[in-house]
Amino acid sequence: MDQIIGNLDLLLQFPIVNLKIIIDGVMIGALFALAAYGLALVWGVMNVKNLAQGDFVIAGGYTAWWLVQQGIHPFLGVGAAFIVMWGIGWVVYKLVISRVIQRDLFTSLLATFGLAIMMAQILNLLFGSDTQSVQLDYATFHFADGLIDVPAAKLMGVVMAMALAGGVILFMKRSRMGQAIRATAQDPRAARVMGIDTEKIYSFTFSLNAAICGAAGAIIVMAWVIQPFYGITYSIRAFVIVTAAGLGNLPGVIAAGLGIGALEQYGSHILGIGYQQAVAVLLLLLVLLARMLQQRRQRQVLR
Repeated sequence: MDQIIGNLDLLLQFPIVNLKIIIDGVMIGALFALAAYGLALVWGVMNVKNLAQGDFVIAGGYTAWWLVQQGIHPFLGVGAAFIVMWGIGWVVYKLVISRVIQRDLFTSLLATFGLAIMMAQILNLLFGSDTQSVQLDYATFHFADGLIDVPAAKLMGVVMAMALAGGVILFMKRSRMGQAIRATAQDPRAARVMGIDTEKIYSFTFSLNAAICGAAGAIIVMAWVIQPFYGITYSIRAFVIVTAAGLGNLPGVIAAGLGIGALEQYGSHILGIGYQQAVAVLLLLLVLLARMLQQRRQRQVLR
């Protein structure tokens, strides 16, 4: 308790520290939002709650990390992870997801939970359990007499995440495939009547989700660290963001992602780094509780 009080006192005495925490939170929160947008796509179009979402992120990170070990530039690894995870997503859809789309909620949850365990174990066997990262020899920008530092690698990661998110948004709004995906999300039966091949839409959507997660993981490994069993933490964060923002609410997903990133940084600073993941779980519980209370009030109004 004394440590917590001391950390809070530090934030009050040195307000500039709050700015550093917010900057760090926004940087990682942008990648949380990117992975959450992919989850929102799958959830909204296919009604599948993908518990392996975070494991796709970690798999993309290891793809980029392995390519860097082979002499490939890290920035090229982002595109390569996008392509590789697209293929993996397509295979996973054909083997697993296509068999549970029409099943009940718990069947899809169990299937994707088993997929998450399998992916984590495969990554552990291939790359070991040690944390890995890509060291980029880029400068670090310092502000406020050195109290705030912004590594160029993290800054470029945020820029790449924003560029990828912008590209996906334009694709969803301007392309015929994007329009077909949105039509299928609104009413699959009507989409089929209009001649849309919903099976093709489902496979494309899940592959796109895996590719987005892969690119996010490739960006993460350049600025932070990855480990085979870190996937569950990213899955929880994605669920918190999508649950809080709602399906189809892209501005909400971005705001929730940035907010959760900042709150996690505050939690690790005040409570200690060991409680950083606990903050994400607590936020998920609070969001679910708020949703339950909101639904209860709505039912009372309808009565």
